[in-house]
Amino acid sequence: MSHCMKPNALCFSELNDEVNHSNQQTVILGGGFTGLFSALYLSHHNYSGRILMIDRSERFVFKPLLYEFLNGQMESNQVCPRYQQLLHGTDITFLQDTVQHIDLTERKVELGSGLHYTYRHLVLALGGTVGYFGTPGAAEYAFTFCSGADALAIRQHTIQCFQRASQVEDPQLRRKLVTIAVLGAGPTGVELAATLADSAPGFYARFGGDHREVRIVLINRSPDILSGDVNDRLRDTARTALQERVIPVELVLGATVTAVHPDRIDYIQDGQPAVLEAATIVWTAGTAVHPLIKNLSIPETDRDQHGRPFVTPTLHLLNYPEVFAGGDCVTQSPPEPALAQVAYQQGKTIAQNLIAFSKGEPLQASQVSLRGTLLKLGMEEGAADVFNRHKVTGKLGYAIRQLTYLEMLPLPAHNLKVTAEWLEDGIFQRAQHKI
Repeated sequence: MSHCMKPNALCFSELNDEVNHSNQQTVILGGGFTGLFSALYLSHHNYSGRILMIDRSERFVFKPLLYEFLNGQMESNQVCPRYQQLLHGTDITFLQDTVQHIDLTERKVELGSGLHYTYRHLVLALGGTVGYFGTPGAAEYAFTFCSGADALAIRQHTIQCFQRASQVEDPQLRRKLVTIAVLGAGPTGVELAATLADSAPGFYARFGGDHREVRIVLINRSPDILSGDVNDRLRDTARTALQERVIPVELVLGATVTAVHPDRIDYIQDGQPAVLEAATIVWTAGTAVHPLIKNLSIPETDRDQHGRPFVTPTLHLLNYPEVFAGGDCVTQSPPEPALAQVAYQQGKTIAQNLIAFSKGEPLQASQVSLRGTLLKLGMEEGAADVFNRHKVTGKLGYAIRQLTYLEMLPLPAHNLKVTAEWLEDGIFQRAQHKI
């Protein structure tokens, strides 16, 4: 008799019986913004084909709100809800498994469990992976900030270091224990540094430490923060905000990290080697092409300089009209920025085109409409560049950011629940009161 190893996942035998007998199914690889929202849109609009979504994690990660989970403003079930919870009541079949190989010719997906599935349509929504650019020690000794588990690990490690620092006599060792280094000053690095600069001093104070001893150091290879980023209009606002936190963020710019060690960073700045001792190191310096996307059997001429496949205006792979793709794992010409709102809208377009395809109707080109850009710049401070025309900062910028992302949460019931909890906690009311 078969039995499920995980209570929240379908048995493999049950899934085979339910799904694998049909080649009419649409298989969605990746449960991020593009994958999840395309699946939900299909389900809500009575898509005629079977829908199978595969992700290696049991939880969706609403990445723009990971900072709120890190500093305790939001709970894990709000920011990282289980797929089974989000998909309850839909006709979407979810499988937690690891994709090992994608065969575009045979229209087959092979999984780590040994299962394989054929498809009529495939949706590639795998996102990217962390890019270390060959930096020695980076993968081994630096935290990443991509999931709820990452946020929890950073918080727990920081608290442990602070607790130890509160009992250390050696000032040099104590300085290292209370130093947090964030590598990479793109939007993730800037938002993370600002969040830590407001919350970490409070962690240290709980153990009787002097919160002024805490150091948050932001290291970037470029000579400025947010270089070449869609948020560049908010650069000056962000720089000012980083200096106005509970602990001002130290900027080390124009610095190339040459090695990461368990308790220090080697880098070169102005041609001179330098060392920063830090007990907590977080890597936010870039992304790389997902290995599965890199190994797709498509010619290099169908990829950009980074190895990401090009997609057509209707978001399917060149020469593979049955394979749709969106989000960070592919690109268009010109490319769209790597934003949640872009992935969200691309997921909707993919779903609409799958429905059109099933009805024999013409496909529609993707038309992304950017609302603007949003940055979290502290516990209750943010910046919003609304429709890239109006900059709103401070408490009001923070409120706009929060409400915008709460609106994007996956399901109306979940959206309502989280919004109600926020209002009950008084977070938004306090922000409005201080505007």
